[in-house]
Amino acid sequence: MVIMTRRCIIVLFLLIEVSFVVAQKGHLTNRAPRLVVGLVVDQMRWDYLSRFQERFGNKGFKRMQNEGFSCDNTSIPYAQTVTAAGHATIYTGSVPSIHGIVGNEWYDRILQKHVYCVQDDSVHLLGTEKPGDLMSPNNLLTTTVTDELRLATNFRSKVIGVAIKDRGSILPVGHAPIAAYWYDASSGNFITSSWYLSDLPAWVTQFNKRKIVDSLYHIPWSLSYPISSYTQSDTSDISLKNNPFPRNLEGNVGKSYGTIASTPSGVTTTFAFSRSAIEAEHMGEDGIPDFLAISLSSPDYIGHAFGPNAVEIEDAYIKLDQELASFFDYLDAKIGKGKYTFFLTADHAVAHVPAFMEQHKLPGKSMKKNKVAVSATENKFGITGIIIDELNGQYYLNRRLLDSAKVDLQALKSFLLEELNKSSDVLVAFDNQNIQAVNLPSELKEMFIKGYNYKLSGDIQVVYKPGYFFGGATGSTHGSMYSYDTHIPLLWMGWGIKQGNSHREVYMTDIAPTLAALLGIQQPSGSIGKVINEIIK
Repeated sequence: MVIMTRRCIIVLFLLIEVSFVVAQKGHLTNRAPRLVVGLVVDQMRWDYLSRFQERFGNKGFKRMQNEGFSCDNTSIPYAQTVTAAGHATIYTGSVPSIHGIVGNEWYDRILQKHVYCVQDDSVHLLGTEKPGDLMSPNNLLTTTVTDELRLATNFRSKVIGVAIKDRGSILPVGHAPIAAYWYDASSGNFITSSWYLSDLPAWVTQFNKRKIVDSLYHIPWSLSYPISSYTQSDTSDISLKNNPFPRNLEGNVGKSYGTIASTPSGVTTTFAFSRSAIEAEHMGEDGIPDFLAISLSSPDYIGHAFGPNAVEIEDAYIKLDQELASFFDYLDAKIGKGKYTFFLTADHAVAHVPAFMEQHKLPGKSMKKNKVAVSATENKFGITGIIIDELNGQYYLNRRLLDSAKVDLQALKSFLLEELNKSSDVLVAFDNQNIQAVNLPSELKEMFIKGYNYKLSGDIQVVYKPGYFFGGATGSTHGSMYSYDTHIPLLWMGWGIKQGNSHREVYMTDIAPTLAALLGIQQPSGSIGKVINEIIK
């Protein structure tokens, strides 16, 4: 009996030692997923999950809903609902007032110039010989959850961003990933910048040489089902008569590489590159969790062109569901089912097309630029050029000009606001430095406070009525505080995730803290969100 006890003790110590060695070598433990995949569907409304439910198979969106957890009441907590701000907020757990990405672009008063969100003139591009905009995460003021993962593993975790849009790739993976890759419309290549690497990796060069885009151009955009079955869409749309399906794309082969982004094949291209990244960088192959941040830009391009009630959008989501199913099958085989964590959300949603709303006697209007208030203010104070830039629904006043002309800034603001508020299109215009004084519910005032950065935002905020925005008779846009722009999907599946759903209100800012809790790492430096406890096993 004593001999057996000694043997058991010896075996136990050997097992402990082996387990320790395996963990030390970086092989899989149960403390974290092998791989986290974050998928941002650019411009996805939450209601697409229910509107198109009958069109989806069982292995895409429905798999996430059936096997994972759906946060059905997820909202954006700030007012400027645009792509850059959304991607930054998802991964920082912060808001524009703190992380500094107050829009896709803004006016920098110190530099005295218009600034693009990921613009960085100090870097150079890798992967294209043609001159292009130089990009990095330099304008992002806080860390991301992907930065924190890199810090937590002493930079052994592999973090990669992939998107067609540069901002959709760069902002999610923060300052210290292996790389962020985005699509260059001039060459048809996926590229990066010298912020990340000194040379383009050989596997990316090989991928680009395949010219997958040209292969996809040989496949016409055909509807997945007979057009009569698209009962959730407006099949009377005149664009269908002028541009019927199938739509031939072969004329773009070898040229017009940007056209692919406005078709479902843009999603196919993005997933193909994502698979190559997993394979080439050996992501998810050990016990050190890796992170792949994917953003699907094509739904946004399609949505802007046709609007949420178009046949094109319904078909794009049918095809996206099939792409998701294929990608899940790949991850199951490559990483292992239950060994990766996957989440899906959106950077913003979108408004209905004003013409469509007016047709059905619903609130909405396509506005034209109106400079009456500005002209009246310039006439009143005897000076021209008082607006130096207009972005994100905000007027940037030319303070240097006003100061040199000795114009009373507060008096000018008051007069301009009075004139702006006379417009029948405007819900309210207010001074951004005195948001608390505006006659809006506290919840909405809070959204504008979270979106306002003293150094980067404009002086005057103009809020238009629900469904009102600048544009033509077709297509749609986003960027407002209203629910059609702020209500987004949030689905979770895989390692560490419970099955279920909740209608409790949660926010975009809660995503990064929840990921940090799942991974057992520090929250990003500017995070204000809370952990969504009910999704975690």
